[in-house]
Amino acid sequence: MLVELTFYFSYGTFSSDRFHCHSCLISSSISLLWKSRTREADVLIQPNLQPPITTVQHALAYQKKLEALEPNVDFLMTLYLHPSMTPETIREAKEAGIVGVKSYPQGVTTNSDGGVLDYASYNAVFAEMERLDMVLNLHGECPSSKNDTNKESHASTKEEPISVLNAEEAFLPILVDLHWRFPRLRIVLEHCTTSAAISTVRACGPTVAATITAHHLFLTVDDWAGDPFCYCKPVAKTPADRKALLEAVVSGDSKFFFGSDSAPHPVSAKEITLPRDEHSLLVNQGHGDAKISQTPSRKKVAAAAGIFTQPYCTQLVLDGLELAVKEGLISEESITLEILKGFLSKHGRQFYRVDDLLENRKKRSGAEELGSKDEGERETLVITSGASPRNNREQEEEGKERIQHILRSSKEKGEQIEVAIFRGGERTCRVRWEKSS
Repeated sequence: MLVELTFYFSYGTFSSDRFHCHSCLISSSISLLWKSRTREADVLIQPNLQPPITTVQHALAYQKKLEALEPNVDFLMTLYLHPSMTPETIREAKEAGIVGVKSYPQGVTTNSDGGVLDYASYNAVFAEMERLDMVLNLHGECPSSKNDTNKESHASTKEEPISVLNAEEAFLPILVDLHWRFPRLRIVLEHCTTSAAISTVRACGPTVAATITAHHLFLTVDDWAGDPFCYCKPVAKTPADRKALLEAVVSGDSKFFFGSDSAPHPVSAKEITLPRDEHSLLVNQGHGDAKISQTPSRKKVAAAAGIFTQPYCTQLVLDGLELAVKEGLISEESITLEILKGFLSKHGRQFYRVDDLLENRKKRSGAEELGSKDEGERETLVITSGASPRNNREQEEEGKERIQHILRSSKEKGEQIEVAIFRGGERTCRVRWEKSS
């Protein structure tokens, strides 16, 4: 059963799913955010753990851990595309109810060191996925030129070197080639960030779709440059690219649906402070100031790529659209109940054929086990904007809540883990749960 969301004064009731979510079990209390915010929903879990989920047994074991934390959530599992994967792995995964396979180009994002170097080497795997009607999820970037160890397989159609700013656009020919070779294979280009990606997905056939995150509805390159808490992969691009994403969201095109890409990195992994090497400073005796005389050799340290939105991700989509209206990027009339239903749930559920997946899971597990919940006693998520034609600005703000800055775990083994929430301190819609029939 899905979350149903009521947006008073504006939109009505619709469902809200997360078709791309990272859920690192870094501590039990952090993981309990599922209970406080997600409740009943469909959540597509990403496999780039450490170690990555490359086997059916690992995926099912992880699914059980998540279900123990929140039994009302339908966790849809994926495998990590890895050299150990064979067509037999795909057959086993299909039989176990695993939804699809996620591809990470090697070295482009968190825990992708074991990712793909050469897509052609997986043709037999893709062919079996196409035959069994599974989904291929693509992290759509090429490795930066300075890190690419297999430039021929990731060659860009452009002459310029590849960096984080053009890595997604450089990947698009690979997407088109995969679609051409396997036209019946369902493919999702995850977390689009560019106008070029939107155009390419639209140009492909009906078996190619794409997800868009909440945070990319807010961010451009100026936001993440220098701010590790707005840094993710793919990075946010230009204002024109952001506008293309917003327009795709409100277009009603079923090729585009919500994928949160919420990643709960600890604050300690986002804030990186390098120790000073006392030998790297040379004191100018004449002026008494310190000048850097050399760069000490040390292992490169970088902020973890990922933004944590899960506790507020549905609200953040609405906030992003509201901000875009105020900025004149989209019209208020373009945000309708049907548009929100499609983007936040309907389009993704249809593409992943969620109803069929859950029905098959029920058959494998036993109808009594999964069918025991009383359909007449479900809970409805009510989101109140505080907006009304009768409300002034002050009343509207009073009707909202502030986004929590930090989610803290209980102390485990003397250590407390903190995760920063995107747009912490900003106002957003209020939420509550109500019994409905």
